[in-house]
Amino acid sequence: MAEPYVAVVGAINIDIWGKSSSVLILNDSNPGMISYSFGGVGRNIAHNLALLGQKVSMLTAIGDDHWAPQIRRSCEENGIDLSRAFVVPESRTGTYLAISGPDGDMAIALSDMAIADEISPQVVLREKDFLNGAACVIIDGNLRAETIGCICENITAPIFADPVSVTKGKKFLPYLHALHTFKPNSLEAETLTESSTPEDAARELVRRGVKRAFVSDGSGGIVVAEGEELFRTPCLPTTLVNATGGGDAVMAAICDAYCRGCSNEESARRAMAAGSIAVESADTISPLMSQDAISERM
Repeated sequence: MAEPYVAVVGAINIDIWGKSSSVLILNDSNPGMISYSFGGVGRNIAHNLALLGQKVSMLTAIGDDHWAPQIRRSCEENGIDLSRAFVVPESRTGTYLAISGPDGDMAIALSDMAIADEISPQVVLREKDFLNGAACVIIDGNLRAETIGCICENITAPIFADPVSVTKGKKFLPYLHALHTFKPNSLEAETLTESSTPEDAARELVRRGVKRAFVSDGSGGIVVAEGEELFRTPCLPTTLVNATGGGDAVMAAICDAYCRGCSNEESARRAMAAGSIAVESADTISPLMSQDAISERM
């Protein structure tokens, strides 16, 4: 029998992170630290899942530039299968640029993710058997609306979705009924549902057809809704170093917990542990992420 796997349909890109040494001054050059790593919502989730012991494979588009060989090598080294990835000729790798204040919290970001449009409905249908064979399929809002629709209408495996942003999250509104698990943050959830609290937003997402809603609420923890069940799990004590990638770690932990048969309550606690591990690292993906590390924090 084939080993169970998680399929991630989403982006791989270069994450460039700048952290100022003091309070940011607009329209001026700010002293600070700049670093880069391989990222993208889809890849970040996949990397965290691999660190948590899941077999994970990505359906993604890769640019035709000097970053491509490094991306492939990095994924191979970190246990992410790219056998379903394809190169787009004469294209540039996706890039995400984030600027943080001295506290590590993001102040502003730019996203150049045009290459994600190459993950088309035709690509999804070509890989339909691969996706349907997964324990679950994770998608993100960087995908085209048509691609999201194609996945939701043709894939029978449980679909987990991260909206990425309010604007990109609107693409999911016609397909909420097809989602097993939806993980927006409170701003995304409240805006998409026209609600005033994370709890109301989570309830409304379930009313509109989402099987499970996990609404992350920053320092307020995470709100979970399924059927009549509704609860909030608080954050763990955490020293914030870099907020970038925290939400991706939360999503990975939720998916990992599902694959392990955990309850919603345990899934939420595992998600908060993973989030705290992630944001305490200067790297987008914490090298300390593991099942043992999560267990120690719960």
